[in-house]
Amino acid sequence: MALAATLARDANVLATALAVRDLSHAFGKRLVLSDVSFQVRPSEFTVLLGLNGAGKTTLFSLITRLYDHRSGAIEVFGNPVKAKPSSALARMGVVFQQPTLDLDLTVEQNLYYHASLHGLPRREAGERLTQELARVGIIERRRDKVRHLSGGQRRRVEIARALLHSPSLLLLDEPTVGLDIASRQFLLDHVRKLCREDQLAVLWATHLIDEVGEDSRVIVLHKGRVLGDGTAQEVRSASGANNMQAAFEHLTRDREPRS
Repeated sequence: MALAATLARDANVLATALAVRDLSHAFGKRLVLSDVSFQVRPSEFTVLLGLNGAGKTTLFSLITRLYDHRSGAIEVFGNPVKAKPSSALARMGVVFQQPTLDLDLTVEQNLYYHASLHGLPRREAGERLTQELARVGIIERRRDKVRHLSGGQRRRVEIARALLHSPSLLLLDEPTVGLDIASRQFLLDHVRKLCREDQLAVLWATHLIDEVGEDSRVIVLHKGRVLGDGTAQEVRSASGANNMQAAFEHLTRDREPRS
């Protein structure tokens, strides 16, 4: 029985890329997240949908250990981010909302620096950055300084950088803000392809409802609380709505934060 229980637990860990349970967070007396719970599975494109101020960036900061969580639990492939931060962070790649590339370094200098932080040998780092830059269609700009790239090109570099160490979980916080329609669509298509072909687990935070596809799982976060969690169809059905815009408006209408 003990062996069966162990095997079942291990199977559940492998089936869950990111587990967030009963997570709350406050800045002083202001409650920002309240009892947030959800899971992201391998090969799953999960959209964290919420208005500005919903708590998305705070949630990402807790998952990535920029902030320390005092209640609840966060695990990455079974590794608690608080007790085993190195093991948890090694499995994830992150694209933050605010750009983090050094504008005065070249594209490949930025990526080599990131690779060194993850302990990748230079030869392996070179092979990996060539592969990832080629996949985002920007290999010919590898020796250009980042400041000479467009906003969409910089985002492509950030995604390539986040994947250098071959993570199994990719977090993206509002990655398409300020980009034109073509750049937005490229990023969406590329990341969804990574889910299908590389079995990458993705948590994509956005306030843009049109970024929720039919193949997406949706977590609706509003004023720090999860109000919806399921496939796009399940969220619409639970709200009695015909489209995601109407479902989102129904879920978030007249909702007040807990005191």
